[in-house]
Amino acid sequence: MSNAKDEKGSTITKQMVAKINIKHINGGVIDIILFGMQGSGKGTQGKILADRYDLKIFDMGFELREIISSRTPLGEKIKETVERGDLVDDDTIMEVVENFIKNLPSPDQSLIFDGIPRTKKQHQKLLSILKVNDRDAFALLIKISKEESIRRLTQRRICPKCGAIYPVFYADNICEHDQVGLITRSDDANIDAVTRRIENYTNETVPVIRKFYEVNRLIEINGEQDILDVTKETIKKASHLFVLNL
Repeated sequence: MSNAKDEKGSTITKQMVAKINIKHINGGVIDIILFGMQGSGKGTQGKILADRYDLKIFDMGFELREIISSRTPLGEKIKETVERGDLVDDDTIMEVVENFIKNLPSPDQSLIFDGIPRTKKQHQKLLSILKVNDRDAFALLIKISKEESIRRLTQRRICPKCGAIYPVFYADNICEHDQVGLITRSDDANIDAVTRRIENYTNETVPVIRKFYEVNRLIEINGEQDILDVTKETIKKASHLFVLNL
């Protein structure tokens, strides 16, 4: 999809939106929602877009890891849920989202959502929260196969200190930021948990993605290319959402 349209069928061009505050033609701030099967590299592409267009990232995984690291009863409960390959309950997720939006440095700051919504219920609740805050959403999907997802998940590693994720082709064993030895996440090492996460994505998240497709607010990217080529395709297809403030 090279062009996007609003509910009335009007084309959204890059002249209609701004670099920092991505404005929907109806007036509110528009946020970007990243979708992709586990291991698709959507987090990497989200960071590239955020740096390029001065957006703020809401990384559900990072926010949950922060809570888990707090070692509170809630953190321990979430940890057990994640390690089983199950999804964290919606009420907890939405509470985290609302607090994040309320604490933005500016209400006009556009966001990239990574890791939410994952279910129809989350989709409905997130859109409600965005509407209350005069915000709207557009989706980017980084597509990979189930087989590629399993390969990447079972071979990727993370930094236990900062949570940075390193893909299968990263040759070093040390985090480039913290100089800490990389490890394999316990839920990535468990093939049953990996398979269950992919099944959850197929059964719960794919129907949400279809909702964005049905209203012509979805851009699809081939995620099985080299990272640089994925980036080029992402920027090319999403460029109509942004314009540089020179």
